[in-house]
Amino acid sequence: MTETTNKLEQLLKKGMEYVEMISELELRAKESAEKWSKKEILGHLIDSGINNLQRFTEIQFANRPYKIKKYNQGALVLANDYQNSDTKEILELWNSINIRILNIIKAQKKETLNYKIELDQNNFSDLRFLMMDYVDHLEHHLEQIMNE
Repeated sequence: MTETTNKLEQLLKKGMEYVEMISELELRAKESAEKWSKKEILGHLIDSGINNLQRFTEIQFANRPYKIKKYNQGALVLANDYQNSDTKEILELWNSINIRILNIIKAQKKETLNYKIELDQNNFSDLRFLMMDYVDHLEHHLEQIMNE
C-alpha cells in the first residue's frame, strides 16, 4: 500500500497548492447548471472522503463481508452548498479528512487489507481494493479540477 499512500500524499499536496492559487471566480465557474463547478467537485471529494472514512473505520469491527452503503452524491453537494461555502474552510476540511484517511491506510496490516466487502449484490472485493479505488477516484476528480 506504500504506492497508494505516496500517491495520496502527492495528490493532497497538488490539490492544496492548486486550489490556493486559483481565483474564487474560477472555482465557482460552471459550464452549465447541470455540471459541478470546481468548488462543487471539491465538495464532492469531501463527501466521498467522509463516506469512505466511515467505511474504512467501520470495516475494522463490523461483520464481514462489510456491505457498502451508497450515498446520493448530487444531493449531498447541494445540501452542503459547497458552491457558496468559504473556500479556505472546505479546502481545510478536504485536507483534514484525507490526512485521517492516509493514516488509516498506513495502519492497515495484510490481514485487514484482505477484509471482505460487498460492493453490491453478489459483487465482492476487499479493503485493499476499496482504499486503492478511493485514491484513484480522488485523482480523477482532482484532474477535473486542475484541467478544466
